[in-house]
Amino acid sequence: MTVVAQHTIHTIQAAVQARSALFDARHSAGIRLFNGYTEGCPGLIVDLYARTLLIFNQADPPSELESMLLLLHHWLLEQLPWLQAVVVKTRHAEDADSRRGVLVHGDQPAREITEHGVRYAVNLTLNQDASLYLDTRNLRDWLKRTLKGKQVLNAFAYTGSLGAAALAGGAARVIQLDLSAKFLSLARQTYSLNGFEVRGQDFLAGDFFRQVARLKESGALFDCVILDPPFFSVTPAGRVDLTAEAARLINKVRPLVAHNGWLVAVNNALFVSGSAYLDSLRELGNNGYLQLEEMIAVPLDVTGYPETVHEPLYPADPAPFNHPTKIAVLRVQRKDQAVAVISVD
Repeated sequence: MTVVAQHTIHTIQAAVQARSALFDARHSAGIRLFNGYTEGCPGLIVDLYARTLLIFNQADPPSELESMLLLLHHWLLEQLPWLQAVVVKTRHAEDADSRRGVLVHGDQPAREITEHGVRYAVNLTLNQDASLYLDTRNLRDWLKRTLKGKQVLNAFAYTGSLGAAALAGGAARVIQLDLSAKFLSLARQTYSLNGFEVRGQDFLAGDFFRQVARLKESGALFDCVILDPPFFSVTPAGRVDLTAEAARLINKVRPLVAHNGWLVAVNNALFVSGSAYLDSLRELGNNGYLQLEEMIAVPLDVTGYPETVHEPLYPADPAPFNHPTKIAVLRVQRKDQAVAVISVD
């Protein structure tokens, strides 16, 4: 083992130890074991989905980490003998299969995790990510605790975990909206795991801009609209650009929020600083119809712990948010019932 590899293993050992309290007896949780961008090895992320180890090689070129990854996954198998599978995703690989993930140990990756008592279906090789985002765990907890009896629209639902969390907390109805029917099929699996009723009309597979226009035309109103889009995408009907046009997207869905309802806006653009994002929210609040109610932090296992974090390698400072995934809960007032301008203590 080279000196560099040995140092990295020791660094990861400290990171895993810091997260040991998160391991549940059934090994059914989703946990970030190591964030190399904050904990000393840029390009490397190690996640745990139930009994499957998910390793992201984001180095460019990938060869910078490949020799060390083999040592790493064997070492982690020794440290965590209950692991049943290991998947490696190579972000800058030439072939799509490697980008989606290659099973390098075991027979089958995990098919579900449990979080806050809710079962979520996962497909760890569905896409370049893991199909369920660990950085929004605290948001799922907020949705579960807050939306009992509420009507909810989950826009850019992807595999539907945010909407499923709301249903688990007793939401009266959740509409899951995403461009891809394939991704929404995983949401349906989550519903089945939890015994939720699967109703076809609650799953809208179609372009965000067209579907939102139809909802507006129908007079639909929701107690909560969740807006967690990709940082950039283009369809014939419109463009999503969280770096340059996040406010425009918020304004697009704001008419769908009922009086005194919530608009949950997530901005994961790496090059948007936390202060710039807050400035954009303040500007939106100048008309008196939006108020920042809460910022939801990303869990510490995702960001790294105070004792494990080195100098974070973020392109833009996310402060006062604790991670580039910036989650803001906005309270919405409708016409003639405005509130004060957004303020942050």
